Amino acid sequence: MHEELNQIHLFYGWWQMMVCLFAFLALIAIWFHLGRKQKDYGQVLLASSILCWSISGAMEILYAHGYLGASHGLYYIQGSRSVLSLMNSLLILLALPYFKYLPHVLENTIKSKYWILIVGLPFLFSLLPTLTKLWSPQESFLISELDVYYSILTLLILAWVLWESFNKRRLSLLAYLSIFCIAIIFAAQLYKLTDNHMFQLLFSAIFKSSLIMIFFALALSWVKDLAETLQGDKGNLKLRLLERTNGEGKKEHLFNLSGVFDENKEIQLSKTQFQLMNKFALRRKESEEGWLEIKPKNESRLDKEYDIRDYNEIKRLLHAILDAQIGKGAWTKEQHELPLKELLLERSTDRERKIRLALDPKNIEIV
Repeated sequence: MHEELNQIHLFYGWWQMMVCLFAFLALIAIWFHLGRKQKDYGQVLLASSILCWSISGAMEILYAHGYLGASHGLYYIQGSRSVLSLMNSLLILLALPYFKYLPHVLENTIKSKYWILIVGLPFLFSLLPTLTKLWSPQESFLISELDVYYSILTLLILAWVLWESFNKRRLSLLAYLSIFCIAIIFAAQLYKLTDNHMFQLLFSAIFKSSLIMIFFALALSWVKDLAETLQGDKGNLKLRLLERTNGEGKKEHLFNLSGVFDENKEIQLSKTQFQLMNKFALRRKESEEGWLEIKPKNESRLDKEYDIRDYNEIKRLLHAILDAQIGKGAWTKEQHELPLKELLLERSTDRERKIRLALDPKNIEIV
């Protein structure tokens, strides 16, 4: 029976080491080609969490071959599993601030500079007692399974974040699959509290395969997000404003922006929207700096005139452009409105209410 269990550990060790190593290298390759340019290190941290499993697989192989010693081999393998499980959880938690979509309740906490302390201190508190498992089994049950408690905390937060990430990208099936995967991992963590080694290995193999696939789905959804997000080079953007009378004798106010959308259209703006865009264009071409000033919310002076009465004027202008180019209801704030605003306009760093076109004046044409 001991020999049979040894063979199972050997098979599981080789499977875990090779599969997780391949997954780590594949995720790093995706990051190298895409995320590296954007300095997004979240995928590196997620890939590193999988590398912890690969190292754990190598430890299983050493244990199965008896290289950890006959008397203390069991302590070493149990201790190394717990330490690497803690490292895996910590790396996943450290990756969360790089996620684009986070639950509103947790967003400020995860994005804060104290997040590393929030997740790091419980990690240290769990790590120090766990290290004793490497050489001695003489510790209380509560202390010996601290990696399980830390993993459960990680799972609760990860489930919420994965749901939000997939759901916001309109990938509802993947959102449900991610929750199902987390449920499997939760069951596997509970089996760690039992002495059933066979079911521990079985659940471990299932949940690690599932979570790796979820991470790849997350990476592909991120690539999809990048592909659908408006992108462009401010230096190559060209803007054209045209006012003309159509065959029915009605005046048309037309706007064209090239270098952002796949298809360049002549967009018909309302008179108010056209006047605002015309004001932006004229000021950028005629003035060295080209700034327009937005009226403050609580401004009550009547003798002071401002270029823009309300920031909502700019918002309505951006919405009109997106409705015409992409379609009403087909665009999102994160993928379209904010990138368009970033490409088309820039705010003054000196004064909060100053705004201007970000285009090169030579690329602005007023007919």
